[in-house]
Amino acid sequence: MHAPTAPRIMWNKRAWTDLSRTPAAQLRQIQDEALARYVQEELYPFSAAYRAVFDGAGVRPEEIRGVADLARLPFTTKQDLLKAQSDPLHRYDFILRPTPETIRRAWPIGRKLSLVLGGLRAREELTYRYTPHFLTFTTGRSSDPVAFAYTPHDLELLGEAIARMFDIARIDAVEERVLNLFPFAPHLAFWALTIGGFTTGRMVVPSGGGKVMGTDGNLRLAERINATALVGTPGFLYHMLRQAAEEKRNLSRVSTIVLGAEKVPPGLKHKMAEALAACGAGKVTILGTYGFTEARMAFAECPTAYDVSSGYHLHPDLGVFEVIDPKTGAVLPERTPGELVYTGIGGHGTTVLRYRTGDLCVEGLTYEPCPHCGRTLPRIGSELKRVSEQHALSITKIKGTLVDLSAMGSVLMQMRDVEEWQVVLKKKNNDPLDLDELEVRFSPRKDADVEATAKSIRQGIHLATEVVPNRIEAVPLPDLLKQLGMESEMKEKRYLDLRPK
Repeated sequence: MHAPTAPRIMWNKRAWTDLSRTPAAQLRQIQDEALARYVQEELYPFSAAYRAVFDGAGVRPEEIRGVADLARLPFTTKQDLLKAQSDPLHRYDFILRPTPETIRRAWPIGRKLSLVLGGLRAREELTYRYTPHFLTFTTGRSSDPVAFAYTPHDLELLGEAIARMFDIARIDAVEERVLNLFPFAPHLAFWALTIGGFTTGRMVVPSGGGKVMGTDGNLRLAERINATALVGTPGFLYHMLRQAAEEKRNLSRVSTIVLGAEKVPPGLKHKMAEALAACGAGKVTILGTYGFTEARMAFAECPTAYDVSSGYHLHPDLGVFEVIDPKTGAVLPERTPGELVYTGIGGHGTTVLRYRTGDLCVEGLTYEPCPHCGRTLPRIGSELKRVSEQHALSITKIKGTLVDLSAMGSVLMQMRDVEEWQVVLKKKNNDPLDLDELEVRFSPRKDADVEATAKSIRQGIHLATEVVPNRIEAVPLPDLLKQLGMESEMKEKRYLDLRPK
């Protein structure tokens, strides 16, 4: 088999720049055409799962002419994926698997001729585009995470998406030195950033996060490579910067922080910038990203002031977002709050159509040009409530009130005098039939008034959730870091539910 040529993974920045400045109406036309072609030539003929979906809904693939037509089809959920993957007869139903017969039926004459006339090289290309050779897994608390298969073609798309993210975040100079602090695991974030470095030719050094190298090891690595950008989860990155400031480390070249996996409140950005200033850094761009395994890519904010968000810039030629009413499933207009639903365009391997993310977008979806960078790409608001995670832990009954624990996290994360924190749920007297108790543990700043900080925590949580903690405890920083598993867990344990099952 011939090896793919080097230009296959070269990123065409000019094409991306042109696309990101294309008028919104034209972008919608591009998206509609790409979706229709994908459904007719890839998804319906090659996916056993979606052939059944279309046939069950009485919809022919040629009837999907654009995004508006998706509303005729039912949603896909994580349970659908889990059910298929747990059944040996249906394990590969969500993976595109072409056969000579389905290619003959589905592809237009020009595409079939190119395959026939291309000979061995064309058949090798077909193998390259459709044969899975890599997996990532969902990172939720489910005991059975969902696997997502990638073909070499899919890794190209992932590299393209992250290259675009670098451009939006202005990590585009040849001299960039990016430290990848995401945990080393078969999860999207770690591999996406690494592959983005391969695609763009920028230096991206993966450390494996705190569990692999520890905080001190990551700081020494950041100094050694003269890192210009740090990318990771908010919790570990702030912990690392706080230690760097205390030890007067030299992080003077860091100019960009990119955060993933969680919402990033303005207060946390200010705390990070303050810590970096103590390490010799000047003005620092701090921005968030939104990504999930099912999309097999991520989306970035563009640089703004710390108390402003541009929203996440989308890739309209690679995927479709809809915003729906989570109760009725009806598609909602622009700038209307609702649940995000995702459909991939162009991907092979494991694919999803109308996938319910479970994430509520407070500001909805907009097609207006970004007021900060001028790009015409569609954007989703950055205030997301991750219901998909909250169902497992972050939404729970406390004293008969439905509470969003992530709202508590936002309060605690941005408080200047709170270095670290943890929210714990217990039962009074450890009795399954007794009342719920909410405990907040925090480590105060060295110069903080502990009683005043505890009072602020109580008031902030009450205002955000209408629930008052039963107990607020100040814990020494080393002890709380150990309880969080900052250097021993794949992700720190911010919310603990210790109630008897």
